[in-house]
Amino acid sequence: MTADAGGERPPGPVVPAENAEDLYEHAPCGYLSTLPDGTIIRVNETLLAWTGYRRDELVGRRRFVDLLTVGGRIYHETHYAPLLTMQDHAREIALDLVCADGRQLPVLVNAALVRDADGAPHVIRTSVLDATHRRAYEQELLRARERAQASELRARELARTLQANLIPPAPPAIPGLDVAAAYRPAGAGDEVGGDFYDVFKTDQGDWAVVLGDVCGKGAAAAAVTALVRHTARAAAMQTRTPSKVLATLNDALLRAPSERFCTAVYLRFCLDDDGSVRVESASAGHPLPMRLADDAVAPVGTPGTLLGVVDDPDLADAAVVLLPGEALFCYTDGLTEARRGEVQFGERRLRALLAAQHGKPASDLVQVVIGEILDFQGGYARDDMAAVLIGVPRGD
Repeated sequence: MTADAGGERPPGPVVPAENAEDLYEHAPCGYLSTLPDGTIIRVNETLLAWTGYRRDELVGRRRFVDLLTVGGRIYHETHYAPLLTMQDHAREIALDLVCADGRQLPVLVNAALVRDADGAPHVIRTSVLDATHRRAYEQELLRARERAQASELRARELARTLQANLIPPAPPAIPGLDVAAAYRPAGAGDEVGGDFYDVFKTDQGDWAVVLGDVCGKGAAAAAVTALVRHTARAAAMQTRTPSKVLATLNDALLRAPSERFCTAVYLRFCLDDDGSVRVESASAGHPLPMRLADDAVAPVGTPGTLLGVVDDPDLADAAVVLLPGEALFCYTDGLTEARRGEVQFGERRLRALLAAQHGKPASDLVQVVIGEILDFQGGYARDDMAAVLIGVPRGD
């Protein structure tokens, strides 16, 4: 502040006179003072107005603890009073005062213990804040959280129910083939993922396998998985060409209200009289099936474009003949993308593992592969895993 030309300071704001007693009595919060034993020796008008008591009903007649609910009294004796004695103060203690008419008033209490010159407790000064609206807000938040948790539990239960019908407990027995499958959800398995498989008959001597991975988790992903699985079964009855089945799936996903996409591989098996098996396959952005033979483990087909994104995906058919002793291993990327730190399990390890286990029964081989990949991750699956193995038994 600078002086004006005449050397005088400009006038400041007019400060209204305040009376200390009036400030105490009509403060925006309640005040009370008590002796160390809790006997009330002073209380302001604000607290009296909130609680409905007369001054002569409290001063010298009641202790602070007498104004509390039963639960508040217990908390006062076990926590509040010892804290005040040890630290000389207590802050933001939530309590309920019992008013003169019996209603309960939620409050936040701050207290300070004043000691005399010898250090002995002299008086306790307490401020009381009306927490009615705060308590209502907290309770509404709690109810909202409980509703959200209940809704999430219902959604997870719905998703598990859906997926229980999407993942067959065991593939069907197919004469002339050795078939096994496995599904392992990520983590503790409490959230349903989008991996799925299906094995079904399309005609006499013809069987189909579809395996895929829908983007996302939960009920929405499970609903899309149901759409993909049932569309694949319907399309398989209309065409024998794997790429056309996948094209039908693509059309269905584009028309669906969900914007989710998926990868998938579809295979058609035809059993010949000489014991061999003709396989036609097509992949849509999915890991390619691995052919297990005595001399090598190699992928079959071309990757293709994932489904549900473009109108005309790049899908190509591949054909292979499985001889006795050979097999096809189909899997989702949860196997190869399994991690230990920054290191992925990868396709190279998977090929080596399949080569080492080739010749075992299908069910044993699948379980060994899933077990090895779980061990690689320290027993914790970072992503869902699904696998199907179709083998041609050797002759006697």
